[in-house]
Amino acid sequence: MNISTPRYLVSFDVRQLPQRFTDVLIIGSGLAGLRAALAVSKKQQVIVLTKPENIQYSNSDRAQGGIASVLDPTDQFEKHIEDTLIAGADLCDREVVNRVVKEGPRRIAEMIEMGTHFDQHADGSLELGREGGHRMNRVAHAKGDQTGHELIQTVIAQSNAAKNIHVHAQCYVIDLLTFEGRCVGALVHDSAFGKMVYWAKQTILATGGIGQLYRETTNSPIATGDGIAMALRAGAKLKDMEFVQFHPTVLYVAGSSRSLITEAVRGEGAYLIDKNGHRFMPEYDERAELAPRDIVSRSIATQMLKTNSATVFLTMAHKDPELIRHRFPGIAAICARFGIDITKDPIPVRPGAHYMMGGVAVDMEGRTNVPGLWAIGETSCTGLHGANRLASNSLLEALVYGVSAGVGASQAAARIPDEKHLKVLPLAHDTESSYDPMLHLQDFTNSLKSLMWRNAGVKRSSEMLGEGLETLQQWQRYTFNGEQNDTVGWDLQNMLTVSMLVMQAALLREETRGGHTRVDFPEREEKWRRHITFQRNENGSIQLGMEEMKKKK
Repeated sequence: MNISTPRYLVSFDVRQLPQRFTDVLIIGSGLAGLRAALAVSKKQQVIVLTKPENIQYSNSDRAQGGIASVLDPTDQFEKHIEDTLIAGADLCDREVVNRVVKEGPRRIAEMIEMGTHFDQHADGSLELGREGGHRMNRVAHAKGDQTGHELIQTVIAQSNAAKNIHVHAQCYVIDLLTFEGRCVGALVHDSAFGKMVYWAKQTILATGGIGQLYRETTNSPIATGDGIAMALRAGAKLKDMEFVQFHPTVLYVAGSSRSLITEAVRGEGAYLIDKNGHRFMPEYDERAELAPRDIVSRSIATQMLKTNSATVFLTMAHKDPELIRHRFPGIAAICARFGIDITKDPIPVRPGAHYMMGGVAVDMEGRTNVPGLWAIGETSCTGLHGANRLASNSLLEALVYGVSAGVGASQAAARIPDEKHLKVLPLAHDTESSYDPMLHLQDFTNSLKSLMWRNAGVKRSSEMLGEGLETLQQWQRYTFNGEQNDTVGWDLQNMLTVSMLVMQAALLREETRGGHTRVDFPEREEKWRRHITFQRNENGSIQLGMEEMKKKK
């Protein structure tokens, strides 16, 4: 199936728009983006663009489980490395895994120095938990289940105090600007001033994941895959787009927004039971509830089908109530709103889209193949996670790559003289037709999310993916036929583009591996130990590629 995308979503002429200049532009204000900003700010000016009005509003802030690292003398780097490789289903880049795991303790120590308060024992040592896929207790938490919030508060406070960091809120980045093959900044829609141009010596994408492509998700409403789509349009290579992680335990109460029930709940000994009260995970995997997320999600989906039920249940009724209240105050408060006492009542859960293992392909420092463009956090595909992310490795990756990309972009920006940078380049673009007011964009978006959940969700097949792709291609024809004129329309175009790539890659990969489950190809195949890539050609068509894995050492 032929997939194509325009170079730019809207018409513009930079000579007729307000201009801003900065050394480094960071798009996104999650943990990776703000940690990068702090690294850049030591020597360069940096502007951080964020879609929401509140800089805190990101997926990082929602991260409950914790941050994994070798922080106990009884643990070893090799054990964390091996756990990551096993969870990644033989598709991780071992060199990247080795680097991130070994750098982790230093990055966490830096956060503590900045003011992050992790939970501690009475003797001052870190209170480390265990989560699915980990053989050791190595997950640090803050305020029980509010680790992401604590980390984000720390980097926000540090950013506010840094004179070289300038945060511009309610700025929607429409597209990355390129000139002679190099990224030179971004075309932005400012809620107060309309279209603007931000020129930058270096640009870092930190826009988060794609959870909002799915009806059931743990992600914030801003996780629409826009960074991945705009990187594709700018010529960046994408990799592993079929690998979407579905978190096994998302609170499901009909009519309410979905909430994550952290992996740490199972780490504390919670059981998964079906509607008949039967504990079923030991029948699917010897690690039971502590198996990696892909296995637990598939098992839950199968058990729901067996019992003809919309959910399964988490129960902690056999655990100490005081311990549960202490460890999970946020979850207890959320569940209490629905009359659920987590110390004694079963919690209705089902899988939901949680994390994107694929994304913009980057090197060990976070560089993309487009000069001047970097990608970090969930937007990127570093090779750390392979086909399935190990629990609590995402915040670790955000810190490690936030620092490396921040330092790298700062050094690269310093090599570009101001006299070369402070020029308005002759960039302009005309679309062929204008916005069609007949499109009901919100209804369209809801239909897309339902289609992705049904046809490219936890379990996939050739029939479902083929049908989904045909529908998406039809929708794309008239959604891209005219220029959209607001953020809802641009979001929809980005979501359609990324959805097509997820489905296309999922259709091509005829095996089951990690977060990608094909019911018609249920086994893992050695011939598929490789990466599927996508890259836009100058004519707008998307070129499919295959990238062989590095040979095992």
